[in-house]
Amino acid sequence: MQIRNIAIIAHVDHGKTTLVDKMLRQAGVFRVNQQVEERVMDSNPLERERGITILAKNTAVHWEGTKINIVDTPGHADFGGEVERILRMVDGVLILVDAAEGPMPQTRFVTLAINKIDRADAEPLRVHDEVLGLFIDLETSHDQLDAPFLYTSSRRGTATLALDHPGTDLGPLFRTILDRVPPPTGDRSGPFQMLISTLDHSPFLGRLGIGRVERGVARVGESVAVLPLGEPGMVAEGEGDESRITKLSTFDGLNRVDVEEVEAGDICVVSGFEGIEIGKTLTAPERRERLAGIAVEEPTISVDVIVNNSPFAGRDGKYVTSRQVKYRELERNVALKVEETDSPDTHTVSGRGELHLGILMETMRREGYEFQVSRPRVITRVGAAGERLEPYEELMIDVAEEHMGAVMEKLGPRRAEMTEMRNPGMGLVRLAFRIPSRGLFGYRSEFLTDTRGTGTMHHRFL
Repeated sequence: MQIRNIAIIAHVDHGKTTLVDKMLRQAGVFRVNQQVEERVMDSNPLERERGITILAKNTAVHWEGTKINIVDTPGHADFGGEVERILRMVDGVLILVDAAEGPMPQTRFVTLAINKIDRADAEPLRVHDEVLGLFIDLETSHDQLDAPFLYTSSRRGTATLALDHPGTDLGPLFRTILDRVPPPTGDRSGPFQMLISTLDHSPFLGRLGIGRVERGVARVGESVAVLPLGEPGMVAEGEGDESRITKLSTFDGLNRVDVEEVEAGDICVVSGFEGIEIGKTLTAPERRERLAGIAVEEPTISVDVIVNNSPFAGRDGKYVTSRQVKYRELERNVALKVEETDSPDTHTVSGRGELHLGILMETMRREGYEFQVSRPRVITRVGAAGERLEPYEELMIDVAEEHMGAVMEKLGPRRAEMTEMRNPGMGLVRLAFRIPSRGLFGYRSEFLTDTRGTGTMHHRFL
């Protein structure tokens, strides 16, 4: 069977998950009369409450005899670790850009779909030029500049390669994926090799590893070596633990289908390995060759997580010890960093932003963990000349003209430097700033108050 592996990447609220909904329906995953809730891929309760994707998720559809493995990714910069670790599983990326808002700070990839062309304020041709300008700034190759532009409407479920020929379905999108995304490479006759890109958990099977088979064939019941993290290349005989694959699953629509074997190039779920971690390599015991691990950007802010020692300790949660609190996220989120401190009751947790750590804390609270948290602080580094360096971010704000003065007044004391101001029309102003990360602590609530809830702000680390 022909296979294509693709990730869908976009800024938050640009329509990724809605587009996947329509792709699943038009590929025949749902019955014609089946009622399916919107954003069906956002299955986590926090995702549905906040309306954002937090965790990368896998699905697969079949189109014209080809299996297309699709990874729906988070759009917020704080969850970039989720995106970075799944890119090793795919051979192509479809990026969505809002036809009105244009490219946002995180837009850095190719194979493009300009989405939401049905918006009243959509300007797809302007956004097309903005994206090409961004590619030129990034010094992309000629092949990337020549990549086709699709114009889509996730809500209507349509795509077209030309605005003067409106689409009626997502057929042009599927055909572009088949034509532009190369089939996965990998020697199906070689010894088995697989990199674990993400984890899941089953109450019956324990920890599950998800990744792409890079070489050979994975078979249920076969013995496999789990190599420890380290430099890529051959490792010594006997290094790593050996265990048998107890279960294999592949993705089909929203379901996981149990299979007896998975060939090179396909994405699968494997169970039977208690000590499996993100970035570890599974190999045939006779050829222990480690793949390059998954590198993600370093965290930029940190907090201290402390065991609850108040008089009310133990009343709100069932997990209250430092060991339980530390274990919760260490093995599941490669973008988080957990460190010991001088106090046995305190751990330092570092992440990619306020939202990243906030989602972690809310998830732990709902799962029954009880703890105290310190104020956030930025992580500084020492430069080559001994100077202390702090993280800076690019802040992009869309706000009504009447609120621009209040926004700039509040950002001044926070050491924000304006780098661009543009008037896209309709009474809106787009402002771009360079601002230290600590200058953004607590600003979102002030911003919403100053703009009466009508402004939008996005930021990414420089």
